[in-house]
Amino acid sequence: MPKYLIQSTYTTEGLRGVLRDGGTGRRQAVDRLVESLGGRVEQMYFAFGETDTFVVVDLPSNAASAALGMAVSASGAVRTTTVALLTAEEVDEATRMDVTYRAPGA
Repeated sequence: MPKYLIQSTYTTEGLRGVLRDGGTGRRQAVDRLVESLGGRVEQMYFAFGETDTFVVVDLPSNAASAALGMAVSASGAVRTTTVALLTAEEVDEATRMDVTYRAPGA
């Protein structure tokens, strides 16, 4: 199953929710969200700085990942960035692909 890193930043409204629900409450909400899409949360971390959470999830498809991002962002409480994660074996597969490419200006 494809793996994704979801980075999120809470808005003021979202931070109020964290203060009300606590970290474990937000983790439970994230678990329910990901499970509703047929996936599972591997790990969720809260952090200092510009990014408030880092969540590693397994989801069945890019479409499921897009649906998650749209639903969360549409709430107005959180802004997300999603990164598709590749295994070493997937990178090996990519290196064996025949690619035709001409660099700009070449």
